[in-house]
Amino acid sequence: MPELPEVETVRRGLAPAMVGARVSRVTLRRADLRFPFPDRFAARLEGRTVTDLARRAKYLVAGLDSGESLIMHLGMSGRFDVTLPDGSNLSPGDFYLEGALGNAKHDHVVFAMGSGATVTYNDVRRFGFMDLVATEGLATCRHFASMGIEPLDEGLDGDAIARLFRHRIAPLKAALLDQRLIAGLGNIYVCEALHRARLHPETPAGALAAADGRGTPQAHRLAQEIRSVLAEAVEAGGSTLRDYAHTDGGSGRFQHAFRVYDRTGEPCRAPGCGGSVARMVQAGRSTFYCAVCQPPAKAPGAKAAGAAGRHFRHKAG
Repeated sequence: MPELPEVETVRRGLAPAMVGARVSRVTLRRADLRFPFPDRFAARLEGRTVTDLARRAKYLVAGLDSGESLIMHLGMSGRFDVTLPDGSNLSPGDFYLEGALGNAKHDHVVFAMGSGATVTYNDVRRFGFMDLVATEGLATCRHFASMGIEPLDEGLDGDAIARLFRHRIAPLKAALLDQRLIAGLGNIYVCEALHRARLHPETPAGALAAADGRGTPQAHRLAQEIRSVLAEAVEAGGSTLRDYAHTDGGSGRFQHAFRVYDRTGEPCRAPGCGGSVARMVQAGRSTFYCAVCQPPAKAPGAKAAGAAGRHFRHKAG
């Protein structure tokens, strides 16, 4: 599934074709994706101008001059293709199953833009979806009402992490993946950020809050590494997994910078470490880490917290 850097890459690739352009025609080739399309979906879009294209966590949000916003989620295999007026084609961020590229039977939504460009949404598994909501109610709509803070916002610092994680006995990785706390983090970049911050994935999340509620040095380091790894991945055009490719048709490059993700048994890339990458399963997902530079840690004074954290892991997912 595309994570935040890949979705941001898609946003940047789609913006030139959509922002400022009028939606001339919308063609729906089925009645639903993961969910049914909203009532009068095509009619509410046709004739409207796209005023901006933003990202919220792993969602794309296109503002319209009608006062509504088009919310788009790529799911597991969603991708956009853009045909420009000169007939050339762009694929602004592809994350699809091998062999699906170019298969028109999975083209489910086609936006014909007044500029002459055509934007086509293709989704093999149909886990993506689209919705229309009032722009003024975006923050409280069903998609975003319970969503946490953005990891690339200035507000994510060590003290914010401490406030969010204080008294939580869940493993640190599980807390970072909880979209109600921090929105947009996924498995790949959480593994990478934890490794850079030298924090074990099973560390009780509450251990990052000091007694006075402020962030520990580890919390501040983690906040910095989250922002750094995401920014680097965005700059690299995301990570190519299952043939993910960005706007110009080339692949994202950040997978070459992975320090632990999907590198089981390979040497740890932390300078002077000498350890190797290990894999374990947390809540049904693979976690990659280095036991040498990410040693286990527990919340101050509590064996029970560690046990509860292990219980949480078995119950999750």
